[in-house]
Amino acid sequence: MSQSIVNSHEITQICLLAGKIILQNGGETYRVEDTMVRIAAAYGIDNSHSFVTPTGIIFAIDGSSQMTKLIRINERSTNLLKVSLVNDISRKISTGKLAAGEAHRLLQEIDSNAFVYPSWLKIVAAAIASGCFLIMFQGSWPDALPVMLTSGIGFAFFLQLHRMVPIKFFAEFITALLIGTLSVFFVHKGFGMDLDKIIIGSVMPLVPGLHITAAVRDLMAGHLVSGLSKGAEAFLTAFAIGAGIAAVLSFY
Repeated sequence: MSQSIVNSHEITQICLLAGKIILQNGGETYRVEDTMVRIAAAYGIDNSHSFVTPTGIIFAIDGSSQMTKLIRINERSTNLLKVSLVNDISRKISTGKLAAGEAHRLLQEIDSNAFVYPSWLKIVAAAIASGCFLIMFQGSWPDALPVMLTSGIGFAFFLQLHRMVPIKFFAEFITALLIGTLSVFFVHKGFGMDLDKIIIGSVMPLVPGLHITAAVRDLMAGHLVSGLSKGAEAFLTAFAIGAGIAAVLSFY
């Protein structure tokens, strides 16, 4: 095997790994394509092409059929720290400060490291955020405590249920049922006053804000397939939340 093919293979692996990490952790598809092409160009390959969808990445180098690769993306989450770390490595590569071997090693470390916050911290953050959303939506301060309790319990339940049943739509629907039930219970017992504001504040940690933003940015960048698919995913999440709350209110 010639040295050029070996180098091309190594560069292809670096590009695919960088793109995979960004796509799996909440990055936009146009960011993935741009990063892969820039890395390849920095290592002397100007005739590279990438095609990215939310479920797969295709990367090719002109004139080398052996360098056309496809990887499948089965799981996606939100971890912007990983996206930021890959962007930092990409900038170092573009300025010639990072050799291919070292870049590949750093990307493998990022990919293997979870970089996630503990569950208890996520639950506390969700509860505090819900209390802030309540005030932002002009709710009353006495409702802040029931909102934080409802959100904290609901988000903890969502994390546990999603581990057991990896179907996000189902987990979000059941969590919305629980949040709606707790909200009604607290208001009925006199622990809360404004049911609408309590429900709205409590479900905010489940709202797919990042997916909606990414869908709009992909559509504006001309990535219609990715933008529409992410928009559909955000719609399903919103529908699951709305259906769960509506089911509870229909019996209230």
